[in-house]
Amino acid sequence: MMGMQATNLQNLPENYVMKFWMYHAMTWPQISFVAEDHKGRIVGYVLAKIEEEGELHGHVNSISVLRSYRRLGLAKKLMLLSQEAMSSVYRANFVSLHVRKSNKAAIGLYRDTLGFEVAKIEEGYYGDGEDALSMRLALVSH
Repeated sequence: MMGMQATNLQNLPENYVMKFWMYHAMTWPQISFVAEDHKGRIVGYVLAKIEEEGELHGHVNSISVLRSYRRLGLAKKLMLLSQEAMSSVYRANFVSLHVRKSNKAAIGLYRDTLGFEVAKIEEGYYGDGEDALSMRLALVSH
């Protein structure tokens, strides 16, 4: 948990209290993953949950990879692991996420590499007032 939080604090403006991390880890342990370096240090993570209101689906709360470990396919691998678990463990119909409208690299990963589509734009979603793209991807059921 501490390693995931440290990676989050180093890379992202949206940070979470330890209680948030613990709640996700205890409630949906099968759908969050970490990437470690050869010394066992966490260099990336995906933190996800299951939404049961409305249509059952997964939601990626946060994903981050340390800068020196980017462009190695870690974010893609973490996302695929989480999506597979959402589908196989929880029978989720789709996965959703929010991304800053200005985060071109992440949008490229989600849209071009993983196949997500923009469902809508949420104006002023982030604390600093930036808009978010609300994206979603249909999951293949297992």
